[in-house]
Amino acid sequence: MQIILKEDIIGLGYKNEIVDVKPGYGRNYLIPSGKGVIASPSAKKILAENLRQQAHKIEAQKAAAQKRADQLEGVEVKVEAKVSTTGVLYGSVNAGIVAEELAKKGIEVDRKIITMHDIKNVGEYEATVHFFKDVEVKVPVIVVAEGVKEAPAAPAAEEAPAAVEEAPVEEDFDEEDIPTAE
Repeated sequence: MQIILKEDIIGLGYKNEIVDVKPGYGRNYLIPSGKGVIASPSAKKILAENLRQQAHKIEAQKAAAQKRADQLEGVEVKVEAKVSTTGVLYGSVNAGIVAEELAKKGIEVDRKIITMHDIKNVGEYEATVHFFKDVEVKVPVIVVAEGVKEAPAAPAAEEAPAAVEEAPVEEDFDEEDIPTAE
């Protein structure tokens, strides 16, 4: 079933785009909620005429989105979180937390346009911010343990300590040496 989207839906498509969806999804969700209409021949003609008339507005919106995307170039989000001894977070880092951290840096981004998997471990990850149809930015997200300062840089190869030699393991034993529960 072909649907003309009336608003952006992350993972499906953007406003005024014709997408193929399963009939149940179109009839039971998209059309009743006003997020799409059936792509009939007359609706396609109306869409083409509207796009032709709004071409300059769309270009202005794309330019504004590109300007906002340029603000995020080179920005890195660092999140401190409570961590267990195994490096697993208590809770998770999600799009809402990334949006809050960006707001602290003076960049307002709606959490709904950020896509990422929930982060449950310490490490480096990536979040994608979708500003417009062809304008998206990948933002690095670094999750560190709360209260832990950054470790100093690793020593150079010349300064690296020599490998510790392990003592040989004695494998000679008798069954008599094994204690029994008598």
